[in-house]
Amino acid sequence: MLSPVKMNTNTHRLEPLLNPASIAIVGASNNAARIGGMPIAHLTKFGYQGQIFPINPKYEEVFGKRCYPDIESLPQAPDLVVLAIGAGDVTAMLKRCHAKGARAVLVYAAGFAEEGGKGTELQNELEAYVATTDMIVAGPNLMGFANLNSQVHTNFASVFNTAPMQSGSGAVSLLTQSGNVCAAVYAIARRLGVDFSHFINTGNEACVDFSQYLEYLAQDDGTQVCMGYIEELRDGKRFIAAAEEFARRDKLLILYKAGETEKGSEAVRSHTSALAGDQQIYQAAFRQLNIIQSNDFVQMAQLANLGANYRHKSAGKRVAIITISGALGAILADKFIGQGLDVPTLPQALQDTLRSGIPDYGMVSNPVDVTGNVVNDPGFVRTAMEALAQTDSIDAVVVYAPGYMLDRMADDLCAVAEKYPRLFVAIDTGAATKREQMRAGGVPVFEDIGVAVSALSPFLLWQERRRSNRWLDVRQQAAPARMALPESLDEFRTKQLLVQNGMPAGAERVATTADEAAAAADAIGYPIVLKVLSADIAHKTEAGGVRLRLQNAQEVRTAFDEVLASARRYAPEARIEGALICKMEAGVAELIVGATRDPVFGMTLTVGLGGVLTELYKDVSHRVLPVDEGMALEMLGELKSFPLLTGYRGRPLGDVDAACAAIAGFSRAVLALQEQADEVEVNPLLVKELGQGVCMLDALVLPAAQN
Repeated sequence: MLSPVKMNTNTHRLEPLLNPASIAIVGASNNAARIGGMPIAHLTKFGYQGQIFPINPKYEEVFGKRCYPDIESLPQAPDLVVLAIGAGDVTAMLKRCHAKGARAVLVYAAGFAEEGGKGTELQNELEAYVATTDMIVAGPNLMGFANLNSQVHTNFASVFNTAPMQSGSGAVSLLTQSGNVCAAVYAIARRLGVDFSHFINTGNEACVDFSQYLEYLAQDDGTQVCMGYIEELRDGKRFIAAAEEFARRDKLLILYKAGETEKGSEAVRSHTSALAGDQQIYQAAFRQLNIIQSNDFVQMAQLANLGANYRHKSAGKRVAIITISGALGAILADKFIGQGLDVPTLPQALQDTLRSGIPDYGMVSNPVDVTGNVVNDPGFVRTAMEALAQTDSIDAVVVYAPGYMLDRMADDLCAVAEKYPRLFVAIDTGAATKREQMRAGGVPVFEDIGVAVSALSPFLLWQERRRSNRWLDVRQQAAPARMALPESLDEFRTKQLLVQNGMPAGAERVATTADEAAAAADAIGYPIVLKVLSADIAHKTEAGGVRLRLQNAQEVRTAFDEVLASARRYAPEARIEGALICKMEAGVAELIVGATRDPVFGMTLTVGLGGVLTELYKDVSHRVLPVDEGMALEMLGELKSFPLLTGYRGRPLGDVDAACAAIAGFSRAVLALQEQADEVEVNPLLVKELGQGVCMLDALVLPAAQN
């Protein structure tokens, strides 16, 4: 059982911002089309039960409520003040709000950091002042919020006038870094009947960022599902803690991450930096935290609907497909399998039950083709569904039947869905009249095959993973001893650091003269690799600093002199400490194992095809640290080149277990270095034949002070 993570004790401070008992609107207007009027119109229309204090010296009354000339005239300190005023007046008004005793302020105005120049100065001024107070300030440059469960509307979003009204409480929250995205997703989801708890857009996040809102929603009893839109996270550590809390409370988190570009390709000392792009790290972090990553607003809305209304159903990634068409069964099977789901062959006893009502030409193994014969024997539908609901061989049942055919099955589907906890899903590409009956009866209905697959697949995979989260367990257990970096981090010393945590190195010795090099080679045994030893030369091959397959002492002596001379020409200022004499190793494949400090998520791991072709193929897998042996195996399995380790076309089997143990050891070593290093890399890690282990052939650490 996972132990709870201690959440930020300041999370409750967002309550007056997101669920205030009283609201003042500075810049209030009688015009519902203006940003100073729309929030008051919404509050009045939707039945907010708290106190509303319009503020504007131009009016005596706004929307039938007394309007005050200034904030000082209010009869009490409001929980929340909404500022519908210009950017240049905001900080001065914040000071007056604080003097009045306001607990939170929401700033609509644009013209701050998003505009640069003077706007940046205004935002810096705002942030500096707020830091001296205990007020919560949202924005600036935002559309405002809505708490649909208490009808708190502090927004000027016209979507609340056009989208279908929500009659009851909701369990879905929407959190975005864009007001327009917030409105767009809300409108789509409301058309699907999704009921909301919170509508939040973060604006410039001057004082409250995305992760702080996510913390609040993780602990909010009214939120069971959260849809989010992210452009950039400011606090990865807090984000991870909030996402962990979502997982611990069994809540569904769906995120759309914008931005497909990788980090700039400025000069770097390790290959890993060139391989670890921003988007890939976000994707890895989302997978590890069991966050569904979406790239489509409709998909997000469909996922939220499934999460809010059908998450209580027992489900996983094993799917049974029931159709009246063999072709549609094959299409659905291909699509689901392509998205990572399983379509397992049904047990023989279950096939026999199905065969009792399905002609010989209809498939019963999965997909199940009930054929048009179901029209002649509609009672068989109940028998088939009951059997599928009780078998342990599947987790979910997807039924495809267009229009009137689905209508004939509807009553039985609803009855079975009500009786058993298994998830049943219907796809109707016709015009079934009982769609709403099925939805109300616990059977989600999709009107398009593509939409059904795009929503069901990630939802069922989330259901599969929600049972346990290996990474959260590993994080709880990870407490490596701290290691100190030596002053000079040449290859030999770097390897010794990693050896302390289980990364094997081959036979090697340091030589400072040609004679020492020859003696070391004689002791180790030929053939030999000789490499320049320097903390200042990361890529030794480019410096002419490597010689391979040396067969005798004379070759070693000659190579020693040549290598050091070449390295001095390549980098005249470099510290050269001699040469490293290594046994020439042979193996099955080479891997790169590297860690870089991501600006959001901290130390992240890249594993991939190693050697000189690393950056050409970019066959890599990423994780946020820490990882253990099991996670290392998952990473290797994601590589296209993984068959090179498993006997591809008669090749010898690689020692995969030893590689996984080494990768886990690398993770421990990187975490033990903590803030001292920004990049650590083993490239290549040689994987030998099964039973012979692995060996570091080169290693690099880039200290944080040099980055």
